[in-house]
Amino acid sequence: MEKKHKVLIIKVGYSETLDADISNFTSYGDVLRTTVLLNLYKDSHVTWLVDEKAFPILKGNPYINRILGYDLSSVLQLQAEEFDTVINLEKVPGLCALADSISAWRRYGFRFDRRSGQAAAYDGTHAVLDVCRDLERKRHRKAYWQEGLFDMVGAHWKGEEYVFGHQLKGKEKFDIGFNYLVGNKWPLKGWPMLYWKKLEKQIGKKFSVSWQQGQNDMEAYFEWINSCRLLVTNDSFGMHIAIALKKPFVVIFGPTHCQENYLYERGVAFYPKDFSCELFPCRENICPHFKDGCTTLAKPEAVLKDITRLLS
Repeated sequence: MEKKHKVLIIKVGYSETLDADISNFTSYGDVLRTTVLLNLYKDSHVTWLVDEKAFPILKGNPYINRILGYDLSSVLQLQAEEFDTVINLEKVPGLCALADSISAWRRYGFRFDRRSGQAAAYDGTHAVLDVCRDLERKRHRKAYWQEGLFDMVGAHWKGEEYVFGHQLKGKEKFDIGFNYLVGNKWPLKGWPMLYWKKLEKQIGKKFSVSWQQGQNDMEAYFEWINSCRLLVTNDSFGMHIAIALKKPFVVIFGPTHCQENYLYERGVAFYPKDFSCELFPCRENICPHFKDGCTTLAKPEAVLKDITRLLS
């Protein structure tokens, strides 16, 4: 280890890397898709600081040498160590201050502004931070999420994939998985239950269907997604797991930024196209146009066509 380049990645999951929000809910999807960075550090000794609840996402990852849960013991340990590179992808002020306090030759991502008490940017991250703080700029941004992440560390994204280390045990048992739940942060990302039931009825006996499992056990959740040939999902953690497992999927977007998600040519995206909304993507939980949000513009009949095409 002493001869290797020593890297610390701080991605706990409390803030979305390319969004302004800081949440009380751990963003599992943001932790998983951040693993694309590991492709740059295959030959380094990598330590990753993460929220304990997100530990299964990183467990077994071939490019992570050490996973530390975010607690006082880990903070004190990191402050006593030396690193070549620190990458802080959290905008939580306390985590920014931690990144500043760790001995390292170079730093990427977010730092702590002593005057404002808020997140600021290390060199190379100013453009990303500006996009985070300006929703109008984010709405019109054309770059993929991975491109912004690689820019933060002075690299160029060339289509690198997520790196997922969970050792799967089961096999495919179902044709289609319905990943119908969404997190508490954006309930309007969810496709209405009425539409899920209509889709199941239209599928009939053509394909076998399994409804989302593993809600209380993340590793069981991984196994359930792996048991499905194809996933139908909202914009959620499940979509990112499907990408990591290289599963075909159909994803339904609503108030979130669909264009920044690269689907690696394995997914089909439904998002609002044929209606006028100056706020889209609004990133809100109250929709001025539809009671159940703009995901209702994705009709079960259209979704079924893409399911049939992908499974054939």
